[in-house]
Amino acid sequence: MGEAVMTTRRQADGAIVVDVRGSLDAATVDALRSALLTTLHAEHPVTMIVDLTFVTFMDSMGVGALVSGYNAARETGTRFVLRNPSEFVHRQLRITGLADMFGLPPTSPSSQTYTS
Repeated sequence: MGEAVMTTRRQADGAIVVDVRGSLDAATVDALRSALLTTLHAEHPVTMIVDLTFVTFMDSMGVGALVSGYNAARETGTRFVLRNPSEFVHRQLRITGLADMFGLPPTSPSSQTYTS
């Protein structure tokens, strides 16, 4: 099982950014889900950005945590954005059939932001 570090910050434009580093698996997804849901309900941001630049591994539980965040954001009227998913993360979302839901293109150009 891996390790993950999550930090949350507010940008100047009011968007909340959740930076995720490490692995998203059974050992770490509860922390991500909690960070996303707690922040959405406490802060009610117009936009929530989940920065995946430094995510090195993500299994189906990690995908599930992102889906939970996406669904909660929709319920609160918040725009949910995935920023810089690595090729590995992008591939996981394509394989699960969720790439379209997150607004990902068929391939993963580096250093792009995807919105849904």
